[in-house]
Amino acid sequence: MEQIPFIKMHGLGNDFVIIDGRARVPELSPDALRAIGDRHRGVGYDQLIVMEPANGPADIFMRIYNSDGTEAEACGNATRCVASLLMEEADRNNVLIETRAGLLKGESADRQHIVIDMGAPKTSWRDIPLAREEDTAHINLTIGPLSDPVGVNMGNPHAVFFVEDADAIDLAKWGPIAETDPIFPQKANISVASKMADGDFRLRVWERGVGITLACGSAACATMVAANRRGLAGNAARLHLDGGALDLSIGEDGHVFMAGPVATAYHGVLGPALLRGAS
Repeated sequence: MEQIPFIKMHGLGNDFVIIDGRARVPELSPDALRAIGDRHRGVGYDQLIVMEPANGPADIFMRIYNSDGTEAEACGNATRCVASLLMEEADRNNVLIETRAGLLKGESADRQHIVIDMGAPKTSWRDIPLAREEDTAHINLTIGPLSDPVGVNMGNPHAVFFVEDADAIDLAKWGPIAETDPIFPQKANISVASKMADGDFRLRVWERGVGITLACGSAACATMVAANRRGLAGNAARLHLDGGALDLSIGEDGHVFMAGPVATAYHGVLGPALLRGAS
């Protein structure tokens, strides 16, 4: 089996293996995805991204895989990384990226601080989706110390729990239980957030199909929406994740905008053993 070049990038430590599949889309089995994602025997990543030919007016189609081998609909930080690559390649300051969640616009004045229009959130119980009808601003759910979450779909399902101290929550214990609760038929990304004295928010995230991550762009967007719905924030806020800060805002059209830095770690090649799923 041939080798496949890749770029390792991250947005605030939320890290990605990015493959250019525009000339030829690689066939990656779930075993291969898990082997590549192994941080001890493979490369390691939160998400693996394949840039594929777009189906419409977009510059590319971005396919997203979690490290457990499942496919995801959206990933905000990965979108910023891919937007940065495309801007540099085309010598432009704006791009349009197609995902399973829809079309996402990226802009940047300096190609370092990337702004993504993540679109309008969905907040009805069917759209998140939930297994039963609920007031999504106050979902009737308690998981250990977590209760009363806000449900938001930012292209993928999110549950945001507001707590007194996000750092005091044992997210490794409670995150996977909340992710797989029967109320979430497609599982959910789990966020714990607390408002800081200066009005910013502390955010920690358990990503569906991944686990605890240093940052999660779509979770930051969902938290911005949730804080706004609860009256805890206006139309803009800074969210401090384990890997750094993201600036979020809600536009007049209801779209959520996420801004932050990206970085390239290195370029590499996936060998035949990993592509066979051997690690």
